[in-house]
Amino acid sequence: MSKYFGTDGFRGEAGVDLTVDHAFKIGRFLGHYFERDRECRVVIGKDTRLSSYMFECALTAGLTSSGADVYLMHVTTTPSVSYIVRSEGFDCGIMISASHNAYHDNGIKLINSRGEKMEDSVIDVIERYLDGALPDPPYATGSRIGRAIDHAAGCNRYIGYVISLATHSYNGKRIGLDCANGSTWAIAKSVFDALGAETYVIGNSPDGTNINADCGSTHIEALQRLVREKHLDAGFAFDGDADRCLAVNEKGEVVNGDAILFICGRHMHQKDALANDTVVTTVMSNFGLYKAFDACGIKYEKTAVGDKYVYENMRQNGHLLGGEQSGHIIFSKYATTGDGLITAIKVMQVMLDRKLPLSELTADLETYPQVLKNVRVPDKDAALADPDVVKAVEDVSASLGDNGRILLRKSGTEPVLRVMVEAPTHDECESLVDSVIGVMRDKGLVLTVK
Repeated sequence: MSKYFGTDGFRGEAGVDLTVDHAFKIGRFLGHYFERDRECRVVIGKDTRLSSYMFECALTAGLTSSGADVYLMHVTTTPSVSYIVRSEGFDCGIMISASHNAYHDNGIKLINSRGEKMEDSVIDVIERYLDGALPDPPYATGSRIGRAIDHAAGCNRYIGYVISLATHSYNGKRIGLDCANGSTWAIAKSVFDALGAETYVIGNSPDGTNINADCGSTHIEALQRLVREKHLDAGFAFDGDADRCLAVNEKGEVVNGDAILFICGRHMHQKDALANDTVVTTVMSNFGLYKAFDACGIKYEKTAVGDKYVYENMRQNGHLLGGEQSGHIIFSKYATTGDGLITAIKVMQVMLDRKLPLSELTADLETYPQVLKNVRVPDKDAALADPDVVKAVEDVSASLGDNGRILLRKSGTEPVLRVMVEAPTHDECESLVDSVIGVMRDKGLVLTVK
């Protein structure tokens, strides 16, 4: 695990863990690193957080001081930056966002020239520079100093691209959208309006401090209420930078990332459009999803948690659909990252192709009750390898057989082990999770449980 950058960028409390100095240095280094025999071109987008503006300025100062030209997309989505980078030939892209976190956090996501998350080899060099292990790059002087250029047109091009992926008119469809007071606040409605939907929007009044606050995909209750009160056909909730999407069916019930993978995977399979007849998931996908895939004749692969790992598997093996329970869904024919708007468009396509309400599209998916508890420990690796803990996990797995599963994994960012059980009943999940934690307590391996 890197010191600063995790699986989804450099993230932390703005002004504390992630500072303007960090942003300036990252910009300064990137401008120098990507300079070849021509000027470096970098595109920057940001979400609606109060601190996004200062980080945009700091990154721009760093990049231009190294001779790079900076193209500013302003408030936009992570997938739009990815799209513009790869479609317009930029050297790299930067998205300023802490995704689903509260406003006081922020992050810097780096995107390579293919629109993918930046390679670890580049991240490693940036981290060495941040730690003072590499000398400062030279400052550009004279005519070599970079420029900052307005590139709001890039966001409009992305909107046009998303609209072009729709295969049906949405005339007659009543759709709810929760924009999380984030990146889609001025985008999502324009997409659905252009396609003919009668659109109802919440979470579209950002003030710099209300991103993800009781709204969006992490607080989907607001969208559920909207769908029920307005008797809508469906609703879609995005997170702060719109690389996630969760849905709500016409009954006001949540359709999570696993259900979206099932809906779209089965539809693609039936149309012979699912490459390798395989969907890529993470180890956190529900056991019921795999049972449903088995019944449909769809194969699946499991990766570590993180859409970065999902996409790496898809790219290496030529798979077209993958994602996470949290709503990061990747359609690799159309995007190189999770894209909330494309996900919503693809769910609508299945509804309209099959002429069925969203609730009926998940009728064959029976999700298992799931209990997940986070155990703070002094040493993750030692606790994970403890023989008694290993045996406790094996005993639970044997007792569940084909009727559930247990997963014990370590967090990539905290001194925490996550104990998760899926079983036929919630009480059974609770009991089995607690049995493993009990063994950990007996061995003195537990600090706190949440």
